[in-house]
Amino acid sequence: MSARLFHAAAIAAALSGCASAGFPPVAVPAALQPPAGHQLSLAANATGVQIYVCSAAKADPAQAEWVFKAPEAALFDAAGAVIGKHYAGPTWEGNDGSKVVGEVKAKQDDAAGKAIPWLLLAAKSASGDGVFGRVSYVQRLATEAGKAPADGCTAADIGKQARVPYQALYRFYVPG
Repeated sequence: MSARLFHAAAIAAALSGCASAGFPPVAVPAALQPPAGHQLSLAANATGVQIYVCSAAKADPAQAEWVFKAPEAALFDAAGAVIGKHYAGPTWEGNDGSKVVGEVKAKQDDAAGKAIPWLLLAAKSASGDGVFGRVSYVQRLATEAGKAPADGCTAADIGKQARVPYQALYRFYVPG
């Protein structure tokens, strides 16, 4: 993510109040719980975009569809301070240089059908001595918006990108 975009996302989040909202209470489904032996180490609110690219449809290459490319988001602590960023991989990177890259293990669609799914991700890799260096599992919860556009992707639009705003709560777990 460019420094300018990262800064703009941070300002937008601060102005909208979402970054200072703390962490909402969330009833997490059993399927999205990390395995026994892992404990919560960090929670972060995310504000940013989900990026989609108009591509040839897998089922029918003569048609076009929005395909997820990557997230771009700023991560905030409960007080609203920027603590890192979230980007393709999916990767979460702390201001301290530590990183975790995850892979989806379980998902649950948004009950209202208006937001991206809630997820449980397992760490494929974690590095650094900071906040993400020992992370073993990540939850994406309390999502708002971020779904692919419902229309606007035709064969004439192949290659076009859509940047859809979203918010989420991420919880990071370490071995207990």
